[in-house]
Amino acid sequence: MADYPSISEQVDDLESARTDGHRKMDWAREHMPILTAMQADFEANQPFEGHRIGMAMHVEAKTAVLVETLAEGGADVAITGCNPLSTHDDVSAALDEHPNITSYAKREVDDEEYYEAIEAVISHEPTITVDDGMDLVAAIHEDYPELIDSIVGGCEETTTGVHRLRAMDEDGALKYPVFAVNDTPMKRLFDNVHGTGESSLANIAMTTNLSWAGKNVVVAGYGDCGRGVAKKASGQNANVIVTEVEPRRALEAHMEGYDVMPMTEAAKIGDVFLTTTGNRDVITSEHFEKMDDGVLLANAGHFDVEVNLDDLSDLAVNQREARDGVREYEMEDGRRLNVLAEGRLVNLASPIALGHPVEVMDQSFGVQAASVRELVENGDQYDAGVHEVPDELDREIAEIKLDAEGVEYDDLTPEQEEYMGSWQHGT
Repeated sequence: MADYPSISEQVDDLESARTDGHRKMDWAREHMPILTAMQADFEANQPFEGHRIGMAMHVEAKTAVLVETLAEGGADVAITGCNPLSTHDDVSAALDEHPNITSYAKREVDDEEYYEAIEAVISHEPTITVDDGMDLVAAIHEDYPELIDSIVGGCEETTTGVHRLRAMDEDGALKYPVFAVNDTPMKRLFDNVHGTGESSLANIAMTTNLSWAGKNVVVAGYGDCGRGVAKKASGQNANVIVTEVEPRRALEAHMEGYDVMPMTEAAKIGDVFLTTTGNRDVITSEHFEKMDDGVLLANAGHFDVEVNLDDLSDLAVNQREARDGVREYEMEDGRRLNVLAEGRLVNLASPIALGHPVEVMDQSFGVQAASVRELVENGDQYDAGVHEVPDELDREIAEIKLDAEGVEYDDLTPEQEEYMGSWQHGT
């Protein structure tokens, strides 16, 4: 194993941390019927026995329920964070107490520690990887290619990670199969839309103690995450402006009633800016120079490159912490621009962040658990590259959720099935 210490060796009051972490996990588990049902099945059948699962995720209570679900299914799990500011140390410490789990995740690590922790996970020689952002997969391919032949496959949680994996796959550089969990309906339509929308706006409101009503909210990017942010902001009586680079998404936003314009124009009138693109340099010096005094700048996409903080620092004559989680940059003309959560994911990296709602993540992590099971049972059927999660697995998670909610729905009759599967029925 690596020399990098687990979280249990890094917290001051381990017993208290574990108590607090288990309390958070217990609350989450009470509201996660999908993982509860899957854990019961995994405990009975031990599908992951003999497997080592390496994970790089946002280590907080909901993720911890997924980790324990896999561990109770027989896996040895090693996990670290996928964002330097999203780990809850008490939850990480509670996970590390489990005999089948080693957690290296710690909040507020620097870049060197962040990658040392990833290498510590890799030192467990995982047979399956579960990633959020693809840093774990990239590190294995770049620095530990000798492990690839023993890896059955992997799962990727988020949009940015899937984009990176597809680019890697197109270059012929991805050497084992990875499921694009992000792209399934049970993840994309709920986690990305409702989860990102609700959690981002809630964290900004709690961090700043400011209202949404009447504000001009600029949403950069109108994919699933941007759509969710726009919808939830509009529902709180904000005026929503969308910026886009893809013409069909721009048209979609326009026809759904939002103002659509280039960021150079939106910068002049926005009160709050949320980036949801997964790309870099979405807001740069040319935009900062046009913004009003007091604007809020937040990222709900992925990495901390969407708002160019180097440009902002160069323009600023002074900086200070205006509130916990809010850094104020004062311009030469006296205007103040406020960056939330250091430009990292605002719903996960702000001081009070809790991430997506529990029920939403139960669905996403249910798909993760089902995908890991599929790799164990049928991994040899998948070639190296990015793969869609089999639709029957996604449907399985929806059925568990509907059953838990007491929601009944219709089935096709035999005649309807025959009709839908035939080309011979005409007008």
